Amino acid sequence: MVFPQGLLHFQANAGGKPATAIASLSSPNPGLQITAFALFGNNLTSALVEKTTFLDDAQVKKLKAILDMKMLQILFLLFILLSSTNALVQDFCVANLKGPDGPAGYPCKTEAKVTVDDFVFSGLAKAGNTSNIIKAAVTPAFVAQFPGVNGLGLSLARLDLAPGGVIPLHTHPGASEVLVANSVYVKTVHKGDIMVFPQGLLHFQANAGGKPATAIASLSSPNPGLQITAFALFGNNLTSALVEKTTFLDDAQVKKLKAILGGTG
Repeated sequence: MVFPQGLLHFQANAGGKPATAIASLSSPNPGLQITAFALFGNNLTSALVEKTTFLDDAQVKKLKAILDMKMLQILFLLFILLSSTNALVQDFCVANLKGPDGPAGYPCKTEAKVTVDDFVFSGLAKAGNTSNIIKAAVTPAFVAQFPGVNGLGLSLARLDLAPGGVIPLHTHPGASEVLVANSVYVKTVHKGDIMVFPQGLLHFQANAGGKPATAIASLSSPNPGLQITAFALFGNNLTSALVEKTTFLDDAQVKKLKAILGGTG
């Protein structure tokens, strides 16, 4: 689910077991302001708070007593200091995928046509099909699949890797990436570890373990792009001789890779 910048929101566990979630934010310093602390963990008079919240005097004083502890005041001040000063021109811009995709993203749906479903994407709950040549699958939650992220500067993707699976060397021309390992996929990276790939940096993921692995990738654009290096080098119509010069591979190897990846020449 996506929450546009500045929108009040909360999370609650309505089940009987502990719950865990990963949150991806569109800033390295997003700030945090808890509404209850801001309203009641302060030195404003109860009368003033009553006017701004429409609560009665007894309720305001009760909440002030609960939240007016020294530690909460310190936390509140910290939240204020960390709060981002950036503001969106508008609260959200759900993508109208029928319109053109420009540098600023897709045009906005009219507000009358926006529904709560535009802000919810369930596609990452299901494992991708890893029965393929790379033994891996990527399930994107980019703007084309998740119109609610349009203009918000973020997107997500799920990576599923069977044992021995690999996401080939690739780049995202339009975004940086943060990868959260949900399962161990190499010996030195463990469940819950996070790794960052700056925008445009070549990178890959491989499952070196004996069990399927899953990871969630967060990207700094709703439309980050994807260029798989092997396809770019060998899945094209450039002559083998030219590819050999740029890759330092021999003729037989280049032609073999072109045949596998659909290239000609």
